[in-house]
Amino acid sequence: MTLLLLVPGSNIITMDKKLINDFNRDGYILLKGFFSKEEVKKMYSTAIADDVMRKNALDLNDQSGKKTRLSLWFTPGNDVFGYMTRSRRMIDAITPLLDTDSPVCHFHSKLMQKEPRVGGAWEWHQDYGYWYKNQFMFPDQLISVMIALTAANKQNGCLQIIKGSHKLGRVNHGFAGEQVGADMTMVDNALKTMPLIYCEIDPGDALIFHSNLLHRSEANLSENPRWSIISCYSSQSNLAYNETSTAWQVPVDVVPDEAILEWDAETLAKADFLKKENDPALKETGWEK
Repeated sequence: MTLLLLVPGSNIITMDKKLINDFNRDGYILLKGFFSKEEVKKMYSTAIADDVMRKNALDLNDQSGKKTRLSLWFTPGNDVFGYMTRSRRMIDAITPLLDTDSPVCHFHSKLMQKEPRVGGAWEWHQDYGYWYKNQFMFPDQLISVMIALTAANKQNGCLQIIKGSHKLGRVNHGFAGEQVGADMTMVDNALKTMPLIYCEIDPGDALIFHSNLLHRSEANLSENPRWSIISCYSSQSNLAYNETSTAWQVPVDVVPDEAILEWDAETLAKADFLKKENDPALKETGWEK
């Protein structure tokens, strides 16, 4: 894995040509210690304490019937997660990786909640397998950033990726339980061809990955939770013809990194959460079968 570190004594991100080339070759980079222990503690405690998150969580069944829970919202606000999503370090890290000079926009963020013993699996998929249904035009202008709030390892169902699989382009997807899963013939072929990587990461680490990177995770059968925040970004030039939210059209209003710890934060009560019945990814279009 490629590691990206903060410049000592500052919040400046160094994204040199090698790191950009690594992302383009592998489809992901790992940013160790991207957020501090104090920042992670504040974000995790907010995720647990803010009842709005629980009330707006979606339960999605995997193929075995286990439930995976997520809370998804579109517009980044003046809450601690909005400050994280809009932070200078986040935007500086992803801007050179998007295939455009257009401003960076926030598509959505989601709190992933894999509880001990009951947290379900995510089937093999590409994010663009979902976002194709939103009719985003350019997958190279879509990117995801996973921030670990708790340790992720093989025991509690850490993310698995197929290194370099973003170069396959979009793979056909159908339904796998209540999730959208990739064509397993292509997945099996990819696993014969490219390395399988278990992304074991620590709280505060960030994994940035391409929208066409194949990834999955096992159910959490351990005694420990696995929680993370995934923020997804698009370029303003990347039009979406079947997306009713509007955040993806608006350039991110960047805030200083210290906002997470030092600025007053609102609750998520005003957030525009996704309702399950409004998710186009969960609706049949005819090509899933």
